[in-house]
Amino acid sequence: MSQIATQKCFNHAGREAAARCPACGRCFCRECITEHEGRVMCAACLRRSVPPRGRGGGLQALLAAALRCAAGFLTAWLVFYYVAQALLRLPSSFHEGALWREIPWERP
Repeated sequence: MSQIATQKCFNHAGREAAARCPACGRCFCRECITEHEGRVMCAACLRRSVPPRGRGGGLQALLAAALRCAAGFLTAWLVFYYVAQALLRLPSSFHEGALWREIPWERP
């Protein structure tokens, strides 16, 4: 096998090779090589080794999304419910401004 220093990039004939892909054995420049899970690979070999990500797992993904939506709605409802309950517990004098007239440290 030849030295990497004398090799040219498989994709770019005018560039020096920086690494050799362990999967296909071709030499590539720094732009064409990438690291994935601790291994240096070319883009073509990386595409072949990593399975494509699908849109989901069918019914299980749909149920998980519906469950997350329901949990978010329930959380929002509980927050607004308890905030409303706290506001209802305030005395009416607070809303009318009478409470502020009864502050003891402001008496003349």
